[in-house]
Amino acid sequence: MNGSSSLKDIWYALHAERMLSSFKRLTGKDLLPIKASSQPLIEVLDQAPFAILSHGTEADPIFNFANRFALSLFEYSWHDFIQQPSRYSAEALLQEERDALLEQVTRQGFIDQYRGVRISATGKRFMINNAIVWNIIDEQGYYHGQGAMFKDYTLL
Repeated sequence: MNGSSSLKDIWYALHAERMLSSFKRLTGKDLLPIKASSQPLIEVLDQAPFAILSHGTEADPIFNFANRFALSLFEYSWHDFIQQPSRYSAEALLQEERDALLEQVTRQGFIDQYRGVRISATGKRFMINNAIVWNIIDEQGYYHGQGAMFKDYTLL
């Protein structure tokens, strides 16, 4: 993550906690095997050996986090990725499928074993397999967007 100010640092620290705690509450699993570390959680998420990304609550949700693995796969810089609507990660023909997925997550809290085609900044297509998509909800029950994680993908 580049150019963080103290307010951004605070927001991302809270966001990391919300992503991890809501993932655990909804799935019963740990997103990461967290060990006692002096490293901030957001940095641990950033360095995970699999893709982790999230978008916010806008009418057309905007990405607000992607770790290094995801940025490399989607071929974006941090700055460019967090300014774009998350719908751009799927091809236009697959938008209806993606919209149905996000609605299902909103209703159920999470889905696992999601499979779908995504597209990188340079137009490379890849299939994600066994993705988990979940609602990011804080301890008070406020909705903050949706997160996704996946390890398994195939270049098409």
